[in-house]
Amino acid sequence: MAVEQSLLCGLDEAGRGPLAGPVCAAAVILPEGLQLALLNDSKKLSSAAREKLKIDIVREAIAWGIGWVSAAEIDEINIHKASLLAMKRAFEAMIEEKPLELHGIHAVADGLFAPDIPVPCEPLVKADSKVPAVMAASILAKTARDSLMEYYGLFYPQYGYERHKGYPTKAHREAIASWGPSPIQRMSFGKSLLS
Repeated sequence: MAVEQSLLCGLDEAGRGPLAGPVCAAAVILPEGLQLALLNDSKKLSSAAREKLKIDIVREAIAWGIGWVSAAEIDEINIHKASLLAMKRAFEAMIEEKPLELHGIHAVADGLFAPDIPVPCEPLVKADSKVPAVMAASILAKTARDSLMEYYGLFYPQYGYERHKGYPTKAHREAIASWGPSPIQRMSFGKSLLS
């Protein structure tokens, strides 16, 4: 009888710091020993490199999922809880898309805290630059969120979301000062909106 191999699920989020838009997380299980050229923390990669890796990750992953928490939910529960909830939703989406035996999975989440998921999960600071599955999750979360913010840029062109992705740039703050908060603004970040 073959011994069942344990699967490592990487979890990471993108979008903790912006003043607008959702936080997004990804869950990814990669085949053991898979080598993807350029795989790294998404923040250390160019947009073009992230997009190329996204295609490779989706093609090669055993399973993957994306989870979202809206700006309104962030305002209701705070960004810390929202980030963990997004990871939980990403894990749930992954399992819903590709049902796997939960007892064969353990997870690593980037950061100091672990989401409430039904498998053992270890938080690890800077896991997005140490653990390939977490690197992959950081890339899927970042590319998914960036794509959504570019889409929002079509609906709210005066805010420039396609350029700054909701981060607190000078141009974003000036747009808020001129036009007021957009429908996807994180109102709980109010002190940061114009400062």
